[in-house]
Order: sequence, then structure tokens, then C-alpha cells
Amino acid sequence: MEGTILAYQNALATYRETRIKTASQGQLIIMLYDQAIKHLDRGLELMEKNDSGKKDPGRIEHIGKAILKTQEIITELMVSLDFEQGGEIARNLFSLYTWFNKELLEANIKQDARRITIIRNMVNELRGAWSEIIAKNSVETANKQITGVNIAG
Repeated sequence: MEGTILAYQNALATYRETRIKTASQGQLIIMLYDQAIKHLDRGLELMEKNDSGKKDPGRIEHIGKAILKTQEIITELMVSLDFEQGGEIARNLFSLYTWFNKELLEANIKQDARRITIIRNMVNELRGAWSEIIAKNSVETANKQITGVNIAG
């Protein structure tokens, strides 16, 4: 049984690695947003448990780790910005990401679920916008490829 579980975990890790290596840049950005949302949700869930009962120092540590992981993801998004091609959009995203990290730092210190929720919702909106852009670009690329096909032989 233990061997089967280990084999499953190895297969899953290989799948994830392959998925990341073969993803387009847009898909990678969506994956980063997904992970940020996941960690923020985890932090919020733990905060809710602390608010509804006895504050657990171990839980506070896990909240901090979830928020820190989100900050690392936001920083990764910041360094991936292309200011030359992205122009004003890249500058605006950089400012927004900087604000996210500042707010997350404050939210972590004060254990402020409201601030985390605001950031979580904004990250989710950005994820949705990227998803729409990628879907639109995929359709445009597919249409260009279809119109270039010679069906006459």
C-alpha cells in the first residue's frame, strides 16, 4: 500500500512539473494567481478558526506562512513584468503588486482578515482578466491557423 501511495505521489509530482514546463506564459500567470488565491483562502480559513475559538499560536504561524507564500508569489509576478512591452499596464500592475505586498504585511501583523479578503478578491479579478485574455488569444490564433489551410490540395 505504501509503495502505491509513493508511486501516486511521484506520478502527481511529475504531472505537475510537466504541466508547468509546457504551460504558456499566460497559463503560468494564471497558475500563480491560483496559488496566491489558495494560500489566501487557507490563511482566511485559519483566521476564522482563531476568531471563533481559542487563539492557537500554531495556527497563527500557519496563517503567517500562507500570507508569506502569497507575498512570494506576488513578488514573482512583479519580476515577470515586461516594462518594455507592457508599458503603462506593466507599471500599473507593478504598483498594484507592491500595494498587495504592503497590505499583506500589515494584514499579517494585525491578523486582519478584512484586508486579506480585499487582496484575495482583487487577485481573483486579475486572474479572471488574464483568463479572458488567454481565451481570446487562443481563439484568434486558432482562427489564423484555420484560414491558412489549403483545402483544395
